[in-house]
Amino acid sequence: MKTQINGKIAIYSRKSKFTGKGESIGNQIEECKKHIAYKYQITDMSQIVVYEDEGFSGKNTKRPQFQQMLKACRNREIRMIVCYRLDRISRNTIDFALLYQELERLDINFISVTENFDTTTPLGRAMLSISSAFAQLERDTIAERIRDNMLALAKTGRWLGGTTPLGYISTAKTSVDIGGKIRTAYRLKTDSDNFSLARLIFDKFLEFRSLTKVETYLLNYHYKTRNGKNFSRTGIRDILKNPVYAAADEDTLCYFNEIGTLIFNESSEFNGTHGLMVYNKSNQASEIPHKQHNYSEWIVAIGKHKPLLTGKEWLQIQELLEQNKSKSYRKPKDNTALLSGILICADCGSYMRPKANRSLDENGNKRFSYLCETKEKSHGQLCNMNRPDGNLLDKMVCDQIKEIAQGEDVDKFHEQLKYAKKQLLSKEASNTTEIDHLQKVLHDIDRKIENLVLALSEADNTPAFSHINKQINNLHEEKMKIEKQIHTLNELLQNQNILIANFDVLIEKLSSFSDSFDMMSIEEKRTALRILVDKVVWDGTHVHLYLVGQNNQKTKPQRAGCKRDLDDAAQQKESVERDFSL
Repeated sequence: MKTQINGKIAIYSRKSKFTGKGESIGNQIEECKKHIAYKYQITDMSQIVVYEDEGFSGKNTKRPQFQQMLKACRNREIRMIVCYRLDRISRNTIDFALLYQELERLDINFISVTENFDTTTPLGRAMLSISSAFAQLERDTIAERIRDNMLALAKTGRWLGGTTPLGYISTAKTSVDIGGKIRTAYRLKTDSDNFSLARLIFDKFLEFRSLTKVETYLLNYHYKTRNGKNFSRTGIRDILKNPVYAAADEDTLCYFNEIGTLIFNESSEFNGTHGLMVYNKSNQASEIPHKQHNYSEWIVAIGKHKPLLTGKEWLQIQELLEQNKSKSYRKPKDNTALLSGILICADCGSYMRPKANRSLDENGNKRFSYLCETKEKSHGQLCNMNRPDGNLLDKMVCDQIKEIAQGEDVDKFHEQLKYAKKQLLSKEASNTTEIDHLQKVLHDIDRKIENLVLALSEADNTPAFSHINKQINNLHEEKMKIEKQIHTLNELLQNQNILIANFDVLIEKLSSFSDSFDMMSIEEKRTALRILVDKVVWDGTHVHLYLVGQNNQKTKPQRAGCKRDLDDAAQQKESVERDFSL
């Protein structure tokens, strides 16, 4: 007799790569449906809900459809989860254990068709835990093989791929051994065009003892990255912290011994002739881009390249960087600026940020002004836009919106509110779709890199080595670009989600904007302005207020040091609701 299930049954399927071979998504779903039909009394096929993730690895549960299924479980919409095989859910023991605990708490059964596991029985629960452990063991074994191959290659001081450090280029060197086999290895070689620039960055940090001052110096003297962009504080810090620039001498040997890293070379080889190579420094498969491993997992070897610094110089810089952590800028907790993130300098197109003053206004509030990013970073050399009174500018922008809300155009104002919500929902959906796509691409790249690293060791003595290494380099560069895209989109999505979550409440308040605005909190005011205002442009005398509207052609503010022509935006008269003087 078949068991009847009261409630919906979820079928979950996953495949690491887009392919029609083997255990495809379609095959998994069909097998699950057959199992359900055989074992349970299902009269209504709408009782079955299918969740599919294609192109995602099973090393974690950060998958869009899987998360949607969990949300449905937590809402008590699902009574049972059925999957084709256990590792379709997760290969990570900890992730699966946490999931299973939550399913138990929610009284949701779990079925694995292939392994015939059923959590309604004690034996099924025990076997489920054992199988999960073996799935984790398989993944750990693969990771260990990759690490062993990396260790073997690290002993030679080779460059294993990725973005080459500033001041160096990657070159292939081939040789023929006694047996007549061709050997190919990649080494770092000094880049004459950028080696002196890298040295300049280190020298200026030792001189200024400040990342901000180094950034300003590079900006003012028009130094660019190899991609033609301005150096950022983050990029400068990454250069300063990279051990590849340090000489393999007694100082660096003592340092890495003290922090507990694995060192391959003999102490006598640390003579300062060559630079350092550090392998396994970051976790390429982490959800957090470039998440650093513990020092104990680092692999330190002597490279074949010329060092830029002595070990003493490099260690001095690391000490300064640590000291500067305590002096880093902290955003004031009592910041009342409303236009940060939407106020743009008309001269250079950079954002304008609030800067607190020591004085107080007539109401006892701290006074502040808005300062152009480019002007601040270049110390006025690349932009000299004057600083508007922040308290006054915020008030005047809000007053202008109040006028619109209670004026003759109030109906148009309400239509803009509706359109603004529609646009937000559309952007959210679009960004979510794009993030999902990029995550799939990223997971596919991770898998390709893992496979290529395994193949690299096997191809050590063949002409294929050069080709494989080039592929790894290209994939690493592609991965970094995608990670940056995902990070940017996630920031946008987070802001959009905040706006959408508060939109309906704000719509009600904004419908009587002139009466309710003054009663809002600072955060509510900021959110309200971001719903209504596309951008505010300050030209030194006049304020150009651009409201969110169907005819508004949006222009993206540039980062510090980037010039942009704003004439096209200024000519969009339909989108400019108010121009006024401060």
